[in-house]
Amino acid sequence: MPNFDQDFETTRLTMIAKQYPEIMKAAGEVIFCAEDNEDRLSVTRWKIEDDLFEKATESGFKVHLIELLDNFIEYRGQFNKLPKKKGVVRFGDGCLNIKWLPDGSTELS
Repeated sequence: MPNFDQDFETTRLTMIAKQYPEIMKAAGEVIFCAEDNEDRLSVTRWKIEDDLFEKATESGFKVHLIELLDNFIEYRGQFNKLPKKKGVVRFGDGCLNIKWLPDGSTELS
């Protein structure tokens, strides 16, 4: 079985940031989590301006990022890489960054 790729998330976040440069100009964050019994994305909460949320939806960025987060959670689950259930993706200044929160924590930002 292959080893966990430490660059998997960073590489893909960089790719999506380059794909949606207009969205990356504005600041925002997406809080996400997975149910305790599943390694699949369950909930996202977006903290961005209303017009940016509309652009994110229309451009496909929202769906693309949600699919990516689901992939990250599933990938971490395959390798039992902790944490793997909760996190925050922040964007702005042309970048996307992910911060994983300890599993079982109540902190969501």
